[in-house]
Amino acid sequence: MLRRLLLAASASPRLHQLIMAAPQTRAIVDSYVAGDTADDAVRVTRALRAAGLLVTLDYLGEDTKDPAQATAVTDEYVQLLGKLAAEGLTQGGAAEVSVKPTAVGLFLGATIAADNIARICTAAAQAGTTVTLDAEENEAIEPTLRIAAQLRADFGDLGNVVQACLRRSEADCRTLAARGVRVRLCKGAYSEPESVAFTARRDVDRSYARCLRVLMNGPGYPMVATHDPRLIEITGSLALLTGRAPDSFEYQMLYGIRPAEQRRLANTGAQMRVYVPYGGDWYAYLVRRLAERPGNLAFFLRSLRSKT
Repeated sequence: MLRRLLLAASASPRLHQLIMAAPQTRAIVDSYVAGDTADDAVRVTRALRAAGLLVTLDYLGEDTKDPAQATAVTDEYVQLLGKLAAEGLTQGGAAEVSVKPTAVGLFLGATIAADNIARICTAAAQAGTTVTLDAEENEAIEPTLRIAAQLRADFGDLGNVVQACLRRSEADCRTLAARGVRVRLCKGAYSEPESVAFTARRDVDRSYARCLRVLMNGPGYPMVATHDPRLIEITGSLALLTGRAPDSFEYQMLYGIRPAEQRRLANTGAQMRVYVPYGGDWYAYLVRRLAERPGNLAFFLRSLRSKT
């Protein structure tokens, strides 16, 4: 119930205004967000790479309704990739980018989004790295998958994200589990109706395990995005059963969540990638993180109370 309330709060303009205005909010934001600028993102990437961790960077923002804004987001990614490459951080895909299709114009038209994503993919290829298309609300899933399939003819390493909470996701994994295809599997952080999504935690976990087996048994490149110790253990067992080499799949976790476990996995020789968001449009992302880990809510509410 608390998770559903928090996900609803992520779309509340009133709460958005209250939380954005609270000066103490920055303390918790800094735990999950690299900063406001590309230079902040590069600084955090540099530190994570020094610790032996891989990185994917997300410029925060979504549901763009203005073509000029979609172009500006695209330009930001292109400039970010240039900065990362200039510091040697993208070599071998060590630092890549994650892109929300709605941020680059998906709801303005699939052609606009595809053209903008192609620009980002071109910049990533020039930098020697990759792009992953984030999964968003259910209505964005099908057009995102179509764009990815279209662009994969020119950018074969373009990745997709699958959310285990959606009822369609096991079938999507079977379609995407092809040679060379990069698929990030996460639980999902959007509020969806029961007609399209599992709403009980145990059902989401079971769906995740089913999707994980499909991906780990397939010829593609699974990106296992979870902080759940049970699912991490299952992933390790499946890697042994399927004979997967450590460089044939990777774990992914969010910046600021379980950093000790991130380092532990990297120290075992596993591929461990940290999802690092940056930018000023952090509200929806922050509240979804609280929904995933409601224990963080107490600290955040204390911050809001101290405003007065």
